[in-house]
Amino acid sequence: MNKPSVSAGVVAGVALGAAALGAAAVAVRVACLQVARTCNGLARVKRVHDEGGDEVRVLVQGGVYQSASYVGERWAEPVFAYYRAFDDVFEAEGAMHDAYGHGIDRMLMLGGGGFAYPKFALMSHEGLRMDVIEYDGEITRLARRWFYLDELERTVGDRLRVITAEARSYLGVTSVGHRRYDVVVSDCFGGAEPVRELATVEALRLVRGSLNAGGIYVANIVSASEGSDVTFLRDCAATALEVFAHAWVVPCGDAKFGGEENYLLIASDGNYAFAEAVPFDTDFLGTVLHDK
Repeated sequence: MNKPSVSAGVVAGVALGAAALGAAAVAVRVACLQVARTCNGLARVKRVHDEGGDEVRVLVQGGVYQSASYVGERWAEPVFAYYRAFDDVFEAEGAMHDAYGHGIDRMLMLGGGGFAYPKFALMSHEGLRMDVIEYDGEITRLARRWFYLDELERTVGDRLRVITAEARSYLGVTSVGHRRYDVVVSDCFGGAEPVRELATVEALRLVRGSLNAGGIYVANIVSASEGSDVTFLRDCAATALEVFAHAWVVPCGDAKFGGEENYLLIASDGNYAFAEAVPFDTDFLGTVLHDK
């Protein structure tokens, strides 16, 4: 059964900590560059330095790091491990092309933040086109001023579309329209909390309706209690398997940046293989999430 694959114990054991806060990561000098009022309260842009002395800008909201960017020539390089781990979906591109006649050419990202993954993906994959949904215009303005979104837009041109919209509403339009994507990436948080409305069966049906045949859904899931509580991950895995034929869990901790508690949940109707996925069985699956 390619559906599940991770015992709860295995997953909890490999958790390393969350994008929730690379506090240790960037320990040295801290300076606040801007404070802005957003839809989810105050956001702060801070300048910090890693242990090697490299300058990093971080977007802090709800007490957690929402995004981060190196400064200068490294502006498109991922800071946190899960940014780079999103790119694991490209491991399936060959199998996707063989089975469904297309590769990964169009991507939808739910949640722009500091546009860390769009920078990495668009600069790494020539020809990739990406639509990024960010409902908070103030966050997008911060991204242009401090996180090199303006540089990205100048560099890739119309391969990037930034859309100010609520993610669930946008999915409702695309799932019944003619715009289809090969990958949908979900990285939406309201401060420190994940956006539950994007994790339900009803939401994932909209995601599936927005995908081309064999397309892939991937979501960033943050575990609680410094990685020991994977309840939400288990619930999301169970929910994904209500909608898609297969699901995988990829741990993407980052000891360098404070020990991330992040996992990627990947789901698809295509039967793919991902090198870093950890196996799980049905005992791992939690409660299926529905709209309230």
